Amino acid sequence: MSDIQEIRRRARQHMEQGALVDNYKADLETSLRLLNEALATEIVCVLRYRRHHFMAAGIHAQAVAAEFLEHANEEQGHADKLAARIVQLNGEPNFNPEGLLTRSHSEYVEGQSLEDMIRENLVAERIAIESYTEIIRYFGDRDPTSRRLMEEILSNEEEHADDMRTLIEQIRN
Repeated sequence: MSDIQEIRRRARQHMEQGALVDNYKADLETSLRLLNEALATEIVCVLRYRRHHFMAAGIHAQAVAAEFLEHANEEQGHADKLAARIVQLNGEPNFNPEGLLTRSHSEYVEGQSLEDMIRENLVAERIAIESYTEIIRYFGDRDPTSRRLMEEILSNEEEHADDMRTLIEQIRN
């Protein structure tokens, strides 16, 4: 642990930077880019899940549509947390729709049937799981706050993937 007097002295310097302190170990530009890519991914997932919520049709549609809506709302919560973290790091969350799909790790695939929609959501969750795992490795001990945020989101994405797998099994029976 550093000398507490030195920590106190440094805390008074550059106060306009808020939470961003001199000993931030990650490359700030890379961190902001990764967080904005995750933000774009979450926004695309919100849009896809919402479309699927409204387009769900068939005998299993009501239950599946409800699951899609729940996931859309959770993805929106992830986006909000990511945007807040970007601001904490003195960055700007990129909500610009232009280039959204380019920044996103997941794709926006509409799907035709209920099973197609579920499959596309499962694929998107699997993409998020893999890419978020890499982001978590990047943050490591360089930015523990962003790492913990991404770990929390990753845990939820894993639940979503499991939910989609279960839905596929249920509609086939």
